[in-house]
Amino acid sequence: MYATSYHRASSVDEAVNLRSSHDEGRYLSGGMTLIATMKQRLAAPSDLIDLRHIAALKGITVDGHTVRIGGATPHADVASSAAVRAVCPAICELAAMIGDPHVRHMGTIGGSIANNDPAADYPAAMLALAATIITDRREIPAEEFFTGLFETALEEGELVTAVSFEAPEKAGYAKFRNPASRYAITGVFVAKAAGGVRVAVTGAGSNGVFRAETIEAALAADWSPESPKAASIDPADLMSDMHASAEYRANLVRVMAKRAVIAAG
Repeated sequence: MYATSYHRASSVDEAVNLRSSHDEGRYLSGGMTLIATMKQRLAAPSDLIDLRHIAALKGITVDGHTVRIGGATPHADVASSAAVRAVCPAICELAAMIGDPHVRHMGTIGGSIANNDPAADYPAAMLALAATIITDRREIPAEEFFTGLFETALEEGELVTAVSFEAPEKAGYAKFRNPASRYAITGVFVAKAAGGVRVAVTGAGSNGVFRAETIEAALAADWSPESPKAASIDPADLMSDMHASAEYRANLVRVMAKRAVIAAG
């Protein structure tokens, strides 16, 4: 790796000030992506601002059906949260599927959505749950937050401090995972709430996470595992790679949606 300076921030304000004073600085949370890219010399930040010791960025609160998760909260904490499981078990199950125990204890929800890997799990949940992404500057609806492959609405130096969402009546997540990385080759999160049905897909879209409106319409008309089977999914909007063709992913979207509905009940 290239030489870099390490800073341990103790507050959000300190972290933001450190980042603003170093043009080539980067926030470091779990480091699951950043450290790996640094080792490959694909990234060379001048300064690393460690967020892991900022208490205000960690923790989970559930107030009625409103769930708030701190940006630096590890996946393992989400997976094991009894409070979250009581109102939205799907998000706990999703967190439990991420990587392996090491990744789940180091990786964080804020880091995952800020990186917006096209095969990451959390972006699908945030989009399907109509979550709000809270930063040090503003609140951003998930619909506006994810803008493309590895791209978000975050401005330079902006820090994800928390996510918030209203637990739906029913929700479920299913993914066809890469056996080596455990990333989603295709993952589908379904949510049924008073405002309607939302379905979000990760791992398949050529432009990253997206809503599957044809499946939403099918489930709105009939909430059953068989409803997604007849939904039209255009392969032209999906990616092809060494793991799966666009046509195969189109079928996986329907299959994973069926499994997600079964998981939701």
